[in-house]
Amino acid sequence: VQLQASGGGLVQAGGSRRLSCAASGRTFRMNRMAWFRRVPGKEREFVATIVWSAGITIYADSVKGRFTISRDVAKNTVYLQMNSLKPEDTAVYYCAVRTNDAVRYDYWGQGTQVTVSS
Repeated sequence: VQLQASGGGLVQAGGSRRLSCAASGRTFRMNRMAWFRRVPGKEREFVATIVWSAGITIYADSVKGRFTISRDVAKNTVYLQMNSLKPEDTAVYYCAVRTNDAVRYDYWGQGTQVTVSS
């Protein structure tokens, strides 16, 4: 599975941004797609995940109520709508796929930088 993330950029605090991640290749093996983020010097942080077939979503407490993960099955694409952005949301955002029978996320995109200015 190959992943191509896009949509990052500079946004003011309180603003919105939508990230996209398109999957290609053996997408029939996808069980979950997710977004993670990383700030330099910190551990990678889980943001949100969606169960590919059922659409069930799970969020980190830090983004609950502000971010929405969704998917377009026909396009093999996952989205992350980010609203009410805060400077602490500044990070490189990565999309990831967990395939069937995998115990962890086994495919990763290249990351897209989101910078929130105060």
